[in-house]
Amino acid sequence: MGLRSRVRSAFKGPEEFDLTSGSIGKPLFFLSMPIVVTNLFQTAYNLADTFWLGQYGTDALAAISFAFPMVFLLISLGMGISVAGSVLVAQYTGAKREREAEYAASQTVTFAILASILLGVSGYFVVEPFLGLLGASTDVLPMAASYMEVISLGLVFMFGFFVFIALMRGYGDTITPMLVMFGSVVLNIVLDPFLIFGWTVVENAPIVGTVAFPELGIEGAAIATVFSRALALVVGLAIMFRGNRGVQICLRDMTPDRSYLRRLVRIGLPASIEGTGRALSMNLLLVIVALFPDTVVAAYGIGTRVFSVIFLPAIAVARGVETMTGQNMGANEPDRAARAAGLAATVLFGVLSLAGILVWFTAAPIADLFTTDPEVVDIATRFLRYVALTFGFIGVMRAYTGSFRGAGKTLTAAAISVLMLGIVRFPIAWFAAGPLGESGIWVAFAVSNVVGAAIAYAWYRRGTWRESDLTETRVDLEDPAVETTTGGD
Repeated sequence: MGLRSRVRSAFKGPEEFDLTSGSIGKPLFFLSMPIVVTNLFQTAYNLADTFWLGQYGTDALAAISFAFPMVFLLISLGMGISVAGSVLVAQYTGAKREREAEYAASQTVTFAILASILLGVSGYFVVEPFLGLLGASTDVLPMAASYMEVISLGLVFMFGFFVFIALMRGYGDTITPMLVMFGSVVLNIVLDPFLIFGWTVVENAPIVGTVAFPELGIEGAAIATVFSRALALVVGLAIMFRGNRGVQICLRDMTPDRSYLRRLVRIGLPASIEGTGRALSMNLLLVIVALFPDTVVAAYGIGTRVFSVIFLPAIAVARGVETMTGQNMGANEPDRAARAAGLAATVLFGVLSLAGILVWFTAAPIADLFTTDPEVVDIATRFLRYVALTFGFIGVMRAYTGSFRGAGKTLTAAAISVLMLGIVRFPIAWFAAGPLGESGIWVAFAVSNVVGAAIAYAWYRRGTWRESDLTETRVDLEDPAVETTTGGD
């Protein structure tokens, strides 16, 4: 039995369940579990970078703490296109209009490539001044800048792969992206130590040695990431062009359609605002964190990476809810979408609360995995403990904002994110960091998690998301530039 067969025996594909009828828990589980694994793989290479760079030095670890939010910012600026494409594919798939789903996917790929090239080139030229504005020290700035220059030039590969995952998810196939991600992460983890530390093959010890990989430090970690993602994107595009699994894309549908771009922007711009708001929040918080010694910056980097692992179930289930909501809105089943969101919020609150209790008790050993500096371990331990008991609230917020996005209410999801991060987290961190030191930043995380969940729940209960059906706008595929509107979206 081959790898794909063994995986499909453990994870059910979209052909084995219907997202628009029958039970809710079972299809949501089988839709979300591969996303959990995919996101775990995605986080694994971040953790691998953090681990190896932590062994390389505290300055390198601090540098990656500055670089990661900028990576997130660049990707977030263009992520609205992938969200819009995923939502459109989901709603057209739920409405049984596969030809229009294919056109949406093809146009999404075209504009995603164009946007990522523009963002990558722009980012390359502003890397150093941007990181300088964030407060990177003179020791850390050159390393963070060299990492980001490589990432910026390879942004098209990283973002393109995210689009592949989003489009396949909208169709309901979360297994294929998981398998492709697995190969990409394994390659990245294998390359990391060779490119960071270098590798010399000794031919005639102790006299002659051949340098197989030069010591590139933090730049080597960036090269490993870009190379592995580029290979994954090639595989992803081949899968979508072939069309045997998930949604298919076609060259004839990839000619830029300005009217469709307007549609992608209308749906996706709020999602970009949401993602950009999260990224700017991380960067603005770094401005506050950078007021403290590099040990605090390194501890902040460790904490946020641990959170990225803990929140994998929330992110995965939210994306599963997004797909279920999209397909059920397309099938005119809003009540079923609401039940899926409620179930997801309840389960995530319980699971992540238990995870938070576990992290509270094991915070020190977790922090010790990433660095040999005892002061960094101590600070990171306090950070984890301040936030751990509010993990469940993140699950609630993610479940409901995922449903908002699936319904096409991306502006609502963005507003909730901006309120949580910009109106609650950042101001608390700014004012509390004075009297409480770095602990004020940790308090801001905990308070904003609780407030964000309350806002999302209250807003969802209003029910305004039920009014959205993006499939009411039809596309004339004989003349793709012409849209015939039978209703509002």
